[in-house]
Amino acid sequence: MSARQTQPYQKDTFLSRHDQTHSQEPADDGIPDLEHQKKRAKDLFKALRAGNVVERKRLTAVLPKTAHVAAADLKLSDAQQVIGRENGFAGWPQMKSYIDKMAITRQSIANGSLTIPDDDRTLHIRCGTDIRHALQIAGFQGNFHEFSDPFCQGPIPDAPLPVLMQTRADFISAAFGIPPAEAMDRQQRAYAGLMQAGDYARVVLWFEHDSFDQLILAFLLDFFGALHLPARLELICVDKVPGVTDFVGLGQLSPEMLRKLWDNARGQVTDAHYDLGKKVWRAIRASDPAELAAIAKSDTRPVRLMARALERHLAELPAIENDLGLTQKLVLEILDEAGPFPASRVFGRLMRGKEPLPFLGDMMFWHLLDDLANTTVPLIDWARDSGVAWPDRVLTLTDTGKQVLAGQKRFFEFYRGTRWVGGVKITADAPCPHWDATRRKIA
Repeated sequence: MSARQTQPYQKDTFLSRHDQTHSQEPADDGIPDLEHQKKRAKDLFKALRAGNVVERKRLTAVLPKTAHVAAADLKLSDAQQVIGRENGFAGWPQMKSYIDKMAITRQSIANGSLTIPDDDRTLHIRCGTDIRHALQIAGFQGNFHEFSDPFCQGPIPDAPLPVLMQTRADFISAAFGIPPAEAMDRQQRAYAGLMQAGDYARVVLWFEHDSFDQLILAFLLDFFGALHLPARLELICVDKVPGVTDFVGLGQLSPEMLRKLWDNARGQVTDAHYDLGKKVWRAIRASDPAELAAIAKSDTRPVRLMARALERHLAELPAIENDLGLTQKLVLEILDEAGPFPASRVFGRLMRGKEPLPFLGDMMFWHLLDDLANTTVPLIDWARDSGVAWPDRVLTLTDTGKQVLAGQKRFFEFYRGTRWVGGVKITADAPCPHWDATRRKIA
């Protein structure tokens, strides 16, 4: 299973066993295999010389200047350039140089000759444990703190920190089946670790682009901005990595690649970051999502990736056409198109095929399914109370589910549960904001 493992609500998935998308890379960890890339280039070159129309379109999409070049005059270097671009590089030479440098870094890590990038006065903060071991392998000496309160699900009250912690602990306990005392203990340790950040000379935040990460990042920027840390605060925040054809998160990356991010993607957190965090965190907790929608339409500098994550978060509001949040809609679509399926396979297809910005962990997905079943008439037929483990329970879309998906009926005709999108309470018995995906605005 993928890597965020210590909390049951982290982005820990079944994708190692179910519905993985075919990758162009033998190991998609940020370092393409050069021999594999050479073979791909040769195969493409042969197809181009043979007049393959599909591959010719692939070539001209990357190299428009070749549009009028005869097939017999094409060169291997043309095909290599396509492969380099498709892997996220400026071209083949840049990709080859990158692979060579990563090989040197890998060897330096293996023989212990790599320069130590930090010291024990550095604290690394991440919303999971997925990179902890890789950082150690890469030679990092600083301490590691996990802060992974899943703000993308459950209530987020606009209240003092003790109330926020208790509210979140109550939600985590109920949603993920954790004893209340244990849930609160985890919360206390997570938040106490942030308070201790002032004991370090440097604090480094490691984040990616989805709403799980970005909502936590907004909280941390607001929190540390108010705390006035004496430490230097730095941020690594990425949505793509050259060489990774299907980037989902930092946990995919090799130790060498984490070193490269450290050297090339790390920047100092400024007052502009703190101001953005304060503004976004306030808007996330508001019962009226209008301000958050306005922020999501902006460029959210200096964290440009935040805008898209906030819009994805807003898409969990009921849709104007059928009252379904986007994840609920995608689950019904998967079952309509290819079901019935075990829940684990639905989750795999959601994360690898349907979801535009993957953010859910497996237990977070289970919570969503459980809430989706709070209806007077089922949208999905499944053995909710059976002794079968939930990943193996087969889900089947009902006629009612098909009607709601098609907009012939509204979800709120049947929904009797309560869910939250930040500070917005979603129920069927009271008016609540809806999301207009076409116009990208609150309705």
